[in-house]
Parts: sequence; C-alpha cells; structure tokens
Amino acid sequence: MILVTGATGTVGREVVRRLPADLHVRIMARDPAKVPSAARTRETVAGDHRCPRTLARALAGVKAAFLVTTDVAGDNDARFVRAARSAGVRHVVKLSAAAVLDPEADDLITRWQRANEELLQGSGMEWTLLRPRSFMSNTLSWAASIRSERVVRALYGSSANACVDPRDLAEVAARVLAESGHAGKAYTLTGPRAITAAEQTDQLGRLLGVPLRFEELSPEQARVALGARFPAPVVEALLQSAERQRAGAKAQLTNTVGEVTGRPAGTFHAWANDHVQAFGPQARSGSRALPLRSEVRTASR
Repeated sequence: MILVTGATGTVGREVVRRLPADLHVRIMARDPAKVPSAARTRETVAGDHRCPRTLARALAGVKAAFLVTTDVAGDNDARFVRAARSAGVRHVVKLSAAAVLDPEADDLITRWQRANEELLQGSGMEWTLLRPRSFMSNTLSWAASIRSERVVRALYGSSANACVDPRDLAEVAARVLAESGHAGKAYTLTGPRAITAAEQTDQLGRLLGVPLRFEELSPEQARVALGARFPAPVVEALLQSAERQRAGAKAQLTNTVGEVTGRPAGTFHAWANDHVQAFGPQARSGSRALPLRSEVRTASR
C-alpha cells in the first residue's frame, strides 16, 4: 500500500499517474472531489493533517507514503510523521527543496524545510528526500499577462535557475516509492540547463508565434505583487530567495533525474511546448493560471 498526499497538486497528481497499475495506491485529500478524474480509479480518502482521526484512517495499512506539505512554519509534517510512525509506515518520501543545501539560505521557507527534513530523519522510519529546484510550471503565473498584454513581469530577468519539469520530479518520486534501494538518500533534482526568465519569455513567444516583452520588476514592485497572494513573511522569504538566484546560487546542475529514471531531464522548451495552450488566447478563462502554493513555497527554491 502506497499513500500519496498532495494528489490535487502539480506533482502529486503526476506521481499517481506514474505509479504502476498493479500497486495498491491510496490518495489522501482534504476534498476528494478535487482529485483529478483520471486518478479516481485509485482508492481515495478524505484526510487532513490537522485531524488525527482522518490521518490514522488514511495511513492504516500503508507501507510507503509520499509527503507534501505547504503550511510554511506549521506543524503538519510533525503531525504526519507521528501518525505514520504509529501506523507502522516503513518509508516516507518527502518533497523538500534544493535550498536546504545552501548555507546562505536562511529565509523562513528554507528554515521550515530544514526542520522538517531533520524531523523525518530522526523519526526511526526509512526516508528519502526529494529536493527540486523551481518548477518549470511556475511560469504559468505569467499566463494572464501574456494573454492580455503579451508581457512577462518578474524579478531579475538575467538570473538563471536550473528549474525542473515537475513531471520528472514525479517520475523520480514514483520510482522511489515503488522500488527498493532509495532509503536514506537525498536527491537534488534540476533540469538539464539553467535558464533565465528572459530566455523563458523568448521561448514562450516563439512557441506562441507572437512577440513577448519582458519587464523586470523592482524588488518593491515584486513585494507588492507577491503581497496580493501570500502573507508578508512568505513574501520576504521569496524575495530573499530571488536575491540568492541573482547571486548565482540556483544555476548548478545535477544528473539525478537521469540516474534515477534512466533518461535525461526534460528541457523548459519541451515543457512549454506541451503546455503552450495554457498561455494562448484559446485558454479557458477558468483554467488555473497561477502556480499552486506548494509550488511557490517548496519548489521555487
């Protein structure tokens, strides 16, 4: 039995798709109705990290679990680890962030992730840590301005990030959950090339067949824009993270995707080509254009 949390999010839903059909997979979601229809052939249970009763029910009989949490500075990891240990779970695979390895990273989000990693490592259960760089899918936050103005606005357009295709992250997670030999390991996951926001803008424009303009935000403009979506402490953490990227802290590459999956990590161009409709005028007005909070909080690092 494998339990997948976060299955309504960008990574979790892809993990469910990639787990072999002959495995018994259970999906935990606060609202099971939001689980993608393609995943409803799997067992689905309502569960909330803040409710011990639902956690115990979701974890009953589980041997391996994929853990995704998004409440920065909250104690959801501690609640889950405690319940998993009581339920006899053997292996927990946690979605963390590459920033935990950077000694210069001391923002709220990174401190939270480091503490959660240490908690899991000291739990007595087997563990595997997945530490991605920024998700390529975070660029979906540009979709509205691309459609309406043909413009992308972001901080530090010439700073590079070795962003990863979330589908590659999901493939690694699925293999770690289904195979042996991954316990006690931490995998830093990147794409095959560090890319800047200005380069991403150019590639999206070429795929869409329209000229796109990149406008670099000042830190104060970015603070205002982020403040419309996130609490002030998270905004400051994201701004600090952007400064580290500007200093080159996020351009290093790994070959972990290839080592675990046996194939090269996907490029941003390939990801964008597969999702180009989300940026075009034909995109449905109700489609999700903003990244999930879990993407920003745990994977923009």
